[in-house]
Amino acid sequence: MKVLVPIKRVIDYNVKVRVKADNSGVDLANVKMAMNPFCEIAVEEAVRLKEKGVVSEIVAVSIGPKAAQEQLRTAMALGADRSILVETDEDVQPLGIAKALKAIVDEEKPELVILGKQAIDDDNNQTGQMLAALTGMPQGTFASEVNMEEGKVKVTREIDGGLQTVELKLPAVVTTDLRLNEPRYASLPNIMKAKKKPLDVKSPADLGVDMTPRVTIEKVETPAERKAGVMVGSVDELVDKLKNEAKVI
Repeated sequence: MKVLVPIKRVIDYNVKVRVKADNSGVDLANVKMAMNPFCEIAVEEAVRLKEKGVVSEIVAVSIGPKAAQEQLRTAMALGADRSILVETDEDVQPLGIAKALKAIVDEEKPELVILGKQAIDDDNNQTGQMLAALTGMPQGTFASEVNMEEGKVKVTREIDGGLQTVELKLPAVVTTDLRLNEPRYASLPNIMKAKKKPLDVKSPADLGVDMTPRVTIEKVETPAERKAGVMVGSVDELVDKLKNEAKVI
């Protein structure tokens, strides 16, 4: 069984994000980049399925700049067998990514697509659902547990009211939640082996996909500083401040 694992290059979650002086976007100059944490969970789940003997091949794919090869090499060091980069310098957005992934799915014909539920940079939580719609595959989102069976996959989903288990016929799309697993670290021997694994580079034109952004960012601003709290001497004073200063009652 073949599994496709889309991954995204994002600012490392330990880095403090800076806004450009002209408020046109986020400053990426000399900033440490990494694989999106939810994508790491997706790679780990695919590797665990391979270790169980359920999966025979893991294909990592990323849509982004040439530098995203670094994250694909990381995915291969973690256990992916080969990878594909759809190279573009465009500001890629969920619909364009989903269209590119749909073209990859048509070529590779994986039985399962596992991807992170969202990326920590834009927080859209859209790509997995859009891909499922474009391919006509059933989807199991926010997965906290994945169990493979003959010709189907059972996905335990995290929902507002608790947990929900859905059974999907393969091929299917699964998006990962934080509690699905704990990603491993890549060992030095595996990092060295990953350098020799195949990495295929394509362009959106090769896939016949238009990735022109549909949404324009008008302005990016740093969140306003929160004012320090104050101590009140009585309930009456609290009520007065809530009513006359905060104006919430």
